[in-house]
Amino acid sequence: MLEDLKEKVLQANLELARHGLVILNFGNVSGIDRTTGLMAIKPSGVSYEGMTAEDIVLVDPDGRPVESRLQPSSDTPTHLALYKAFLEIGGIAHAHSVEATAFAQARLEIPCLGTTHADHFNGPIPITRFLTAKEVEAGYELHTGTVIIDRFAGLRPLEVPAVLVAGHGPFTWGRTPIEAVQHALLLENVAAMARSTLQIDPRVRPLPAHILRKHHLRKHGPQAYYGQKKEKP
Repeated sequence: MLEDLKEKVLQANLELARHGLVILNFGNVSGIDRTTGLMAIKPSGVSYEGMTAEDIVLVDPDGRPVESRLQPSSDTPTHLALYKAFLEIGGIAHAHSVEATAFAQARLEIPCLGTTHADHFNGPIPITRFLTAKEVEAGYELHTGTVIIDRFAGLRPLEVPAVLVAGHGPFTWGRTPIEAVQHALLLENVAAMARSTLQIDPRVRPLPAHILRKHHLRKHGPQAYYGQKKEKP
């Protein structure tokens, strides 16, 4: 069932490891089939090395495994909550990559200081609030999704396809699982650039808004002109 989706999710998970965004068994990537509502996600605690498409777990919208001998990632409720709230996304990646996680631990958003950031994220990378003790006890992973969704009130998920969960780490997303991983890699790089820039000058100001908009919109949206035009069939 959904073999193509499972293969895409497998390859995206392997890319997460290949780019050095995770160590050991940390992190996960998922993808969703909007027609059936089924989600494919990395199995919990399974090594990336030797993982196959058969290991990828399908779950229903309530998180129950479908046709699988393995348990899904413990972050499954977070992924499902985001898919339910952000209908335009088709893939989610979660990593504890060093630079982005450092900002999450410092409880600081990643400011947009230059055009590399603006090319891919339309503004600063937002940071969530901490979960309350009650939220942790009542469903930690589910409420991790809740605080992300709350933080994105008024934001467009595909314009800023990343978030930092306070004290935890980054989640990224995209239209596909592989795009979610690409955003995780881009996030790690802009986090490193921001940290280095702030070390050089802690008083540095964000990129002017008109430059941010120009760089973002030349790659995204109906007036984008970066890259090659796609030929009509």
